[in-house]
Amino acid sequence: MELHAWHSMEVTAVLQALDSKPERGLEPEEVESRLRQYGPNELTQEEKASAWEIFFAQFKNILIIILIVATILSALVGEYVDAGIILVIIVFCAVLGFVQEYRAEKALEALKGMLAPTITVLRGGQEQDVPSKELVPGDVLLLEAGDKIPADGRLVEIHSLQCDEAPLTGSRSRWARS
Repeated sequence: MELHAWHSMEVTAVLQALDSKPERGLEPEEVESRLRQYGPNELTQEEKASAWEIFFAQFKNILIIILIVATILSALVGEYVDAGIILVIIVFCAVLGFVQEYRAEKALEALKGMLAPTITVLRGGQEQDVPSKELVPGDVLLLEAGDKIPADGRLVEIHSLQCDEAPLTGSRSRWARS
């Protein structure tokens, strides 16, 4: 798809460029074609760190590095008991950090799986609830109060719209349009 300034184009020009009709939406065959062409509507996943990478990352902490240096110095001056105690502390801190980070990562993955958002679209003149990752350019979204907008979109018809931008900006600003 070539680059367009969709936000500054007239609604009719956007619909024409995307070959979409506000009263029918896209035809199912066209949706399949666009899904193959543009791919799913989802953010690319960054590569997940392995358990070993998470564990060894614990040793990049400046305090752990200082403790490792202290362990080496203690061993060099013959204080083997002190070196052993410091080594136990290092291993304990690394294991504790690893367990916390690993559990947090697993919990985040579980939450992502539970939060598979859906949206109502108009396809072939019929309303359908589809997973947001199946949205394609030209889909007509039917929004209702409380819906989360799962993709960029162009407003075609509006009745008392209010948006809460707090999840995006962190501030409690709202804007409304009739």
